[in-house]
Amino acid sequence: MNDGKRTPWIVGVSGASGTPYAAAVLRGLLAAGESVDLVVSRASRLTLLDETGISFRDAHWREDLAAWLARGADGKPDTFDADLADVRYWPAGDLGAGPSSGSYPAKGMLVVPASTAAVAGVALGLSKDLLQRVASVTLKERRPLVVAVRETPLNGQTLRHMVALDEAGAVVLPASPAFYAGATHIQDLVDFVAGRVLDAAKVPHRLYRRWEGELGAALRSD
Repeated sequence: MNDGKRTPWIVGVSGASGTPYAAAVLRGLLAAGESVDLVVSRASRLTLLDETGISFRDAHWREDLAAWLARGADGKPDTFDADLADVRYWPAGDLGAGPSSGSYPAKGMLVVPASTAAVAGVALGLSKDLLQRVASVTLKERRPLVVAVRETPLNGQTLRHMVALDEAGAVVLPASPAFYAGATHIQDLVDFVAGRVLDAAKVPHRLYRRWEGELGAALRSD
């Protein structure tokens, strides 16, 4: 920024299945040189433990985050060497945290993965935890909010909440991987969704092969 202030993207991780999506988005932001503020909900810690074996702790968040980002969607080590110097972590129960105020500088917020409970909380303006509060602040400040919903099937109530978020200015982005990019590994599918989240935030990346109008291009090696 021209004024020299740190202006991060805020990443909120809710309790839906899909912690590899969050890791891929975080890696993409850091690779693009973006500052990141991280909010990990209480429910998401259970999902993270179940999906990765990592117990995320407030007191040791930096080492736990490093272990998380070093793990691919298939459980194998990821080659990305993350520099966490410009990552700031806020406990989900800290409703007095910096990002809870609209005066806190931020580019916007990415909620990935977003559970239906998180979608409902943000759509209804409940602000039950810091994740929901920051999302509400993001909307009221007219900053970009991307909500990567990870649930199927969707009932009418959740669909109405998603419409409400769209009408409020959020980008509702279902975690729906595509296959035209030539995916050969599970991480490719994860990276496609993460890349679409970053596309919505206008953050440059090289996470997936873009469609260029040529049939069969993804099946040919580079």
